[in-house]
Amino acid sequence: MTIEITDPNRNVTGNYHWKVFWTVAIALFAMVMDFSIVFLALSSIADEFDVTLRAVTWVAIASSLTMSAFMLPLGRVSDITGRKRFHIVGMMLFVVGALLAYSASNLQMLILARVVMSLGSAMGQAVVFAIIVGVFPGSERGKALGMITTTVAIGAAAGPIVAGPVIQEWGWRSIFLVTALPTIAGIVAAFVVLEDSKIGSETRSLDARFDWLGSILSAAALSLLILTISNPFAFEWISLQTIAGFLVSLVLLVALVRWELRTPEPMLNLRFFKNSTFSWSTSTRFLGFIGGSATFFLMPIFVQSFMGYGQRSAGMIMFVGALGMGLASQFSGRLSDKYGFRKFTFIGLGFLVMTNVWFSFFVKDSSLVIVMSVLFLNGLGMGLWMAPNMSATLSTVSRVDYGSMSAFLNLVRNVGSVIGQALTAAIIAGIMLSRGAEVQLDQLSESDNPAVTDAFLAGWSLTFRVLAIVTFIALLCAIQTRVFVSDRDDSN
Repeated sequence: MTIEITDPNRNVTGNYHWKVFWTVAIALFAMVMDFSIVFLALSSIADEFDVTLRAVTWVAIASSLTMSAFMLPLGRVSDITGRKRFHIVGMMLFVVGALLAYSASNLQMLILARVVMSLGSAMGQAVVFAIIVGVFPGSERGKALGMITTTVAIGAAAGPIVAGPVIQEWGWRSIFLVTALPTIAGIVAAFVVLEDSKIGSETRSLDARFDWLGSILSAAALSLLILTISNPFAFEWISLQTIAGFLVSLVLLVALVRWELRTPEPMLNLRFFKNSTFSWSTSTRFLGFIGGSATFFLMPIFVQSFMGYGQRSAGMIMFVGALGMGLASQFSGRLSDKYGFRKFTFIGLGFLVMTNVWFSFFVKDSSLVIVMSVLFLNGLGMGLWMAPNMSATLSTVSRVDYGSMSAFLNLVRNVGSVIGQALTAAIIAGIMLSRGAEVQLDQLSESDNPAVTDAFLAGWSLTFRVLAIVTFIALLCAIQTRVFVSDRDDSN
């Protein structure tokens, strides 16, 4: 096997790195917006296909399962095949899936289309960090990651803002065209702008080994774990099916670890965890996304069901949090290049702890000014820690591993968010059930029973206090991330 690794900084001149950034940012924006926009269309989809809301949630679950199953293996594929081709194929799959979703005649076809879209999205997200960090010089890594975090924030905020008017005017199918159009522009730009010799790709001979067993074990373990946590079949949490799901997931994960430590060319080099910076920054990222995931999941329910705002207004209110995230990620990414990642990680996670506690005291007549102020501070907190945390993690690996590491970072974010949302739903549902006030969250606004309102708010309060504890533990992990390993961009 022969491996040739290019040094992109040797070939990059002028503003080429910014051209690359905007090329991949277009696709990332569309893919993140797709993930947030589809949730608002579920009710309309259920009505058209005459299915239950529980059945239609498979449209969203299929996305989470696909991305969790394929993110890591695809990251390794990108390291072998070259990032330009991989990125373009991913965007093409995303567009094909969007067109299939637009023309779906039944729920089953729509779910299949979402799988195709999510496969393309997994390919795009698996390689985007690698392309960006690969083309920017090490001294500007934080700036680049801050810009990417801003793109993610804008995409997440655009979903609820765009979805309401688009669905109302043209129906739920049109949202898939909304995400396909910028992706097509991204495909054209990628053909013109991206060059493997400049974006940190490596070229391997065709006999390069791919870790098939590791990929299968990873896909099986993570899919079963996400499926068990999401609990779409509504099993009791203390039931044979749920316990078996967690146990089998654990067995598969143990088998995955043992295999990855033995194979000469692993899908993910687990020996990275021997580096304390990598271990603690990864733990910080995982817990940080668990603790910060409930805001965009629960706040739209609170704003619409308790404060009485419509879908469009709720989207604008939620935009305040995304605005804070975008602003903070801009200067935290840039300044972390100069002052290091620790200060920004501490302050950001501190904001998350504070705002989670503050959220727990919200009640039905909470002031809109206070709600929006806390949302803004929460967004600032997320934006302050995300880019520096990624920069700390990537500083511990060489450029040859950027593809698999980009996928790994996105996978940690995805699994952390799913676990956080499942934990949130489990706490609130448990409190409501214990008080005899069981109502689906999507039906909360239709209930005029004070007991239901009181039970939800009790669950709401407990949820955010638990998440405050989780984010505090993330802060402790960040404190342990004491050594910033020197840049390894050229250590190949």
